[in-house]
Amino acid sequence: MFKKTTIGFMTASILALGSASTAHAESCMPIGGVAIPNFFAEGEGRPMIISAALTGSVQNAAGKITAQRETATGLEMDMEHYFGRDDGGAFLTKDLGILTAIPGKPGRYMLEITYDIQVDVTRGTLKGYYGRFNSYGLVDLRDPDNLVGLVRYSGSICK
Repeated sequence: MFKKTTIGFMTASILALGSASTAHAESCMPIGGVAIPNFFAEGEGRPMIISAALTGSVQNAAGKITAQRETATGLEMDMEHYFGRDDGGAFLTKDLGILTAIPGKPGRYMLEITYDIQVDVTRGTLKGYYGRFNSYGLVDLRDPDNLVGLVRYSGSICK
């Protein structure tokens, strides 16, 4: 009986130690808040620039729309964003934005963006973080001199 218990304990200990050595300690944190983006057209053939004040996990963002395609329901955009925090943390994302036209409201769209953190471009308190998060909101693109929106972002990022 003692022998079986000892062998069982030793086997359990070895398995626990083996899994502990192969597992890495991942630390994740929620990310979320609201963004009020402003869009700036830089001219034909140049990316549209985005600047936003944010509340929540990050306080500012700047970005650009690098490509745009029309779809059956609206637009699809390739984007990049630089996000920053008051404590010096920052990261770059490569993104896909889907704009769905709102029926009966020309020039207004439901916006969904998936942000993919580029781990090699993380800084300060956010150095080494990776992951994906999303945003949802509305944009008004009727007036090319006054493109505006309101977006809610959320998800979690890990290190």
